[in-house]
Amino acid sequence: MKELAYLNKYFYKYRWKLIPGVIFVVISNYFGILPAKVIREAFDLVKENIDLFRLYDGFERQDLVYQVFGSSLLFFGFVVLLLALLRGVFLFFMRQTIILTSRHIEYDLKNEIYQHYQQLDFAFFRKNNTGDMMNRATEDVNQVRNYLGPAIMYAINTLVLSIMVIYAMYDVNPKLATYSLLPIPVLSVVILYVNKIINLRSERIQRQLSTLSSFVQETFSGIRVIKTYTREQQKMDVFAKESNVYNQVSLDLVRVQAIFFPLIIFLIGFSTIITVYVGGIEVNNGTITAGNIAEFILYVNQLTFPAMSLAWVTSLFQRAAASQKRINEFLKTESEIPDGELALPLQGSIHVENISFTYPETGIKAIDNLSFHIPQGKTMAIIGKTGSGKSTLANLLLRMYDVDSGSIQYDGVPIQQLKTESLREQIGFVPQQVFLFSDTIANNIAFGKDTLEIEKAEQAAKDAAVYDNIIGFEDGFQTAIGERGITLSGGQKQRVSIARALIKDPQVLIFDDCLSAVDTKTEEEILHNLGRIMRNKTSIFIAHRISTIKNADHILVLDQGKIVEQGTHQELMAAEGEYFELHEKQLLEAE
Repeated sequence: MKELAYLNKYFYKYRWKLIPGVIFVVISNYFGILPAKVIREAFDLVKENIDLFRLYDGFERQDLVYQVFGSSLLFFGFVVLLLALLRGVFLFFMRQTIILTSRHIEYDLKNEIYQHYQQLDFAFFRKNNTGDMMNRATEDVNQVRNYLGPAIMYAINTLVLSIMVIYAMYDVNPKLATYSLLPIPVLSVVILYVNKIINLRSERIQRQLSTLSSFVQETFSGIRVIKTYTREQQKMDVFAKESNVYNQVSLDLVRVQAIFFPLIIFLIGFSTIITVYVGGIEVNNGTITAGNIAEFILYVNQLTFPAMSLAWVTSLFQRAAASQKRINEFLKTESEIPDGELALPLQGSIHVENISFTYPETGIKAIDNLSFHIPQGKTMAIIGKTGSGKSTLANLLLRMYDVDSGSIQYDGVPIQQLKTESLREQIGFVPQQVFLFSDTIANNIAFGKDTLEIEKAEQAAKDAAVYDNIIGFEDGFQTAIGERGITLSGGQKQRVSIARALIKDPQVLIFDDCLSAVDTKTEEEILHNLGRIMRNKTSIFIAHRISTIKNADHILVLDQGKIVEQGTHQELMAAEGEYFELHEKQLLEAE
């Protein structure tokens, strides 16, 4: 229950829905135990009337006794039926309050998990796979909802019914009640022992389900590669293997439950035998009537449901605890990047002083003592070999990570003091790996805006040199693109991504090698448009092609996270260093 205590805040929030539900549980169970008392009276009436009928054998009153006997049994039958109906009504109210409340809490919990995911830093998503995160927000929450609704409802029902039944039994005959309840301590020990096994196996089920979900998600995301390399059968074999593991751990839990339930039924049946035996002795002694034995048998059988539901509820509690533990692991995870307090309008001046950064997951040092300054309204270009730290630098400027040492300042203000949301809203970023959502082209372009203004979306598309491609589609800007933009070509996706950054009208624009999939003519058109758009604004170009960056105000050449050369295109060409060699190599390849 330690892990499930996290949910207490929701119980408090919905207390005025849950309290009536508990009241309905009490009332329904009260009407549930009354039939046993009615049947006791009916049973005793039968015995008395049989004796009375025999006593008046041969007399006229015998017919009157028979008529009274028949009408009395009919009355008792009607009372039992009425009590069952009343119990059913309150059971309906019980479910309508408690089960519906569990759905409200499920809704709140899913929203809380999703919102918390949004607040975590980029490193969290690098360390955890998508399938596991999805499983915690769906399957684990579903297990928790089973605790919030059915488990709690039946737990309260079991407790109330058990107390009422045991009280009624002791009220009739303490000795008979004690003997009838002798198997209960044995039942308690069994439940405590089996609980531990259920908990361990429930955790294994949820872990394996996360593994299975992650595998499926990754397979569907990389379906193009799988089909290209004809690895469908290999993936099917792996999926079958993981499914068999999940099947096995699930069967391990089922085997425990398969032993658990028959054992409970046996113990309840044993109680019935004791009741009949000891009850017969008490009737013979004259301390109870035969109707009391019938009443006790009904009570013992009514305890069968609490005992059965106790096993089922215990399983739900344990599975929910295992799931909530997994959920809590993520909910208790705090972002390693604390948010700043200042929401200032950016002018565009960027100072980077002696920064170093090492990826915590791999231990690779991506940036090593790097320093540069970009004045407001200027363009800086960054070029270098693969793995030289270019994309990492872009992530640091967006504060996806915090530097290990050194400082990054915007307009003289350290990046740690700025509100992350305000900072990123004012920066247009075009990533190296383009990601488009399964939506219309217009909505993808306007993703960074609160509302879609089609005129601005069209202008952004023109500036990104993708307008003609879009209007060439049958539905134009309302064309729905597939998952991750799969229906567009690589160059079209890159240009839509550029349009998405331009529509924000950012003060700072960062291009992370986003023109690699477009031809030279289109590249020149885009760069020409950007020269007009980014006038008096700061821009950073990260590229592999020198043709993309040769007109920049300042160029940095990176290698292994360090600046090996810097200057303008003319200065670097005159130096005949690494930049010059790269230029000559690319020129030779073009020829």
